[in-house]
Amino acid sequence: MENLKYWVALNNFQKFGPIRFKKLLKHFLAKDAGLENAFRADISELMKAGIEENIAEEFSAAKREINPDQLIARIAEEDIKVMTIADKSYPALLGEIYNPPSLIYYKGEFDLKDDFTLAVVGTRKFTNYGQQVTDHIVRDLAKNGLTIVSGLALGIDSLAHLATLETGGKTIAVLGSGLDKKNIYPSQNRYLAEKIIASGGAIISELPLGTPPLRHNFPQRNRLISGLSLGTLVIEAGEKSGALITAAYALEQNREVFAVPGSINSLVSAGPNKLIKEGAKVVTSAADVIETLNLTQATAYIDTKKIMPEGENEKKIIALLSFEPIHIDELVRASGLDTAAANSTLVIMEMKGMIKNLGGMYYILAR
Repeated sequence: MENLKYWVALNNFQKFGPIRFKKLLKHFLAKDAGLENAFRADISELMKAGIEENIAEEFSAAKREINPDQLIARIAEEDIKVMTIADKSYPALLGEIYNPPSLIYYKGEFDLKDDFTLAVVGTRKFTNYGQQVTDHIVRDLAKNGLTIVSGLALGIDSLAHLATLETGGKTIAVLGSGLDKKNIYPSQNRYLAEKIIASGGAIISELPLGTPPLRHNFPQRNRLISGLSLGTLVIEAGEKSGALITAAYALEQNREVFAVPGSINSLVSAGPNKLIKEGAKVVTSAADVIETLNLTQATAYIDTKKIMPEGENEKKIIALLSFEPIHIDELVRASGLDTAAANSTLVIMEMKGMIKNLGGMYYILAR
């Protein structure tokens, strides 16, 4: 939309954070003026919108260097999409927090309308215990259809993303930098970011292109990780870990906080153990999370949704499949489809996670 470039242009002035941006939206959209008028407004008009005089003056000087058309072109070049808080697809959970971002930049597929989301966070310096726990619990959560949200950081975050991907699940990575290639952080995880995108998930940020991964960006990033999620699970974290900041945001946002207990002698279990003493739910399996969030029916709904066929060819094939392997030749014969149509339909159904190819052209239902 034409107006989008002005959302992006205003977002490129760093002092227009969520609170001030909300004031601009309220003032200019209420007057049917649109954000082009906000971008072009003089100091007095910005002050009428509730922007402090010194900030309005700074923006009036800074906007001479902001070119909305160039910004939107750069976003397109980087294959980045933009979602605004006015979009119908804006995540409902995120919209409920105190200071939701007015813009979200993303690469991949970022539609959480039917998703049940859980944040999984923890230390960069994990132990063998932390690795085993993350792999075991996150795999089971992903198998039950939960979308895993984390921060792409080294350590527990990366393990959570990887465990989800390895089970064919969906994961969202929230960054504390811009999404342009040179600022993906950490640089070691650029390949992981690409895998997340290729697997139907997304990497997202509220920060404009060109924003480096500065230290002060990450606490703000953490409020998005918890804000996108029904609850936050902490797996290994020191007492001053960023993971505990995410847990604190979850509490502020009236979301559940979960923690995996660990040895009292382990520094990286000090954080989760502290959270448990303060009332966090103890987690020793994925079932603890699913039951606490009352998602037993939700995961059943996800299973049903996965096998809902689209189109006549899928309906014919799904009617013939079960958990007993069946060869493609039998599917062709029984469905009445020709081999090419059956093959292409099976490939699409496998990509959707509806069926599994066992090899040798034998197929079963995925769940």
